[in-house]
Amino acid sequence: MIPIAPFINHLLAQENWAKNKLLPHAGKVACIDLQTMQLRLKVAANGLVEDADAGTATQVTIYVKLSDLPLMAQNRERAFSYVKIEGDADFANTISHLSQNLRWEVEEDLSKLFGDVAAVRMVSLAKTVHQTALETHQKIQENLAEYFLEENPMLVRPVAVQGLSNEVNRTRDDVERLTKRIEKLERMRG
Repeated sequence: MIPIAPFINHLLAQENWAKNKLLPHAGKVACIDLQTMQLRLKVAANGLVEDADAGTATQVTIYVKLSDLPLMAQNRERAFSYVKIEGDADFANTISHLSQNLRWEVEEDLSKLFGDVAAVRMVSLAKTVHQTALETHQKIQENLAEYFLEENPMLVRPVAVQGLSNEVNRTRDDVERLTKRIEKLERMRG
């Protein structure tokens, strides 16, 4: 099992409001089921969390699909819309609120180890690397799309699909009108 409790406690210790939010749930256990493993955390009497044993009864279970983790990381405000929750709704709401609002002050922690200037530069470098990775990813997507649309047509532009759909609808309507005319002519003849 991954020892995640110390990291969460580090974040909780920096934010009194977060510990106070957990205090009413002291003694409760939450299970985060990641398909391949489960993380079980118990709320301690002081508002921090501790690892709970696998056999411990849980008050809330949060089922997370591993494939949804990148989406959840991108948009923390909507993270809980990707999960399935069973159990104590109030406890689950508290966990959701904490996951959306608890922030890790990386720069502050790094400054304790390396000093203020180095911490600022490290965080700035990390943000630049992250932004460059996002831009590179976007450019690769655009280049692949262009290649498969223009150079080696394996994809169809939405405008072309819409145009074909409009043509099919017009042809269907023309066939229906023609069929009605033929039926009308047959009745007149007969």
